[in-house]
Amino acid sequence: MQVFAAEDGTTLAYRDDGAGLPLLALAGLTRDGRDFDYLSRHLPGDIRLIRLDSRGRGGSAWADPATYTVAQEARDALALLDHLGLDRAAVIGSSRGGLIGLVLAATAHDRLLGLCLNDVGPVVERDGLLRIGTWIGIEPAVPTLAEVADRMATAQPGFEDVPALRWQEEVVRHYVQCDGHVGLTYDPALRQSFEAAMAAPFPDLWPLFDACAGLPLAVIRGAASDVLAPETAAEMRRRRPDMIHAEIAGRGHIPFLDEPAAVQAVLTWLGQIRTVL
Repeated sequence: MQVFAAEDGTTLAYRDDGAGLPLLALAGLTRDGRDFDYLSRHLPGDIRLIRLDSRGRGGSAWADPATYTVAQEARDALALLDHLGLDRAAVIGSSRGGLIGLVLAATAHDRLLGLCLNDVGPVVERDGLLRIGTWIGIEPAVPTLAEVADRMATAQPGFEDVPALRWQEEVVRHYVQCDGHVGLTYDPALRQSFEAAMAAPFPDLWPLFDACAGLPLAVIRGAASDVLAPETAAEMRRRRPDMIHAEIAGRGHIPFLDEPAAVQAVLTWLGQIRTVL
């Protein structure tokens, strides 16, 4: 893991693996770059996978909670590209990471080679956000990672036929074993920014989606997602008939990205990017 300083001095961590077409991976609200471990095993050898831990998550430093915003995190992503000397990169974003990608498409269009959205779109379902908000910043009530893993199958709605080993892999990516309790891998103050965002009117994000014009675009949706509604995905496809679309059966929010249909969508999207370079 490597680090660099954001514009406000916050130390941000990232992983930079491989060589070739740069693929910037942006994780969800409380997650970090390890979210893309599963996908990384299926990427071709000519992909440079760059995984950013957003401020307050993973290996990155905690910051002023007022800076835990999509707009600031988009600036951090651009700062990473600048730090690496990259003029352009493809972006894949899961959940909040996809919202960051949409902001980048609207504000720094010329820095993107393409955008892949994992279970997120211009309309984010409030019920799904409220469900997520019930656990942000709160440590699990059980004292061991093993007990958290045992509960994940019922705590993650919409997921079917997930092997116990996968839940064990997930737990160590999202929690840490402490002395007598399970800790978080992110700043609990993320809850403050989440609650502030929920209290404000939801912005119209369709202009951000429309700003993706000219970019190779893909969306991957968990068939049981409560964050990206099928109606929203359908409207995205209507506006962008050329958009790659994959519906992942037996998955809620968010797919792991190593499901065969998800892998195929990502590889097809990357192929489209190569043809326009």
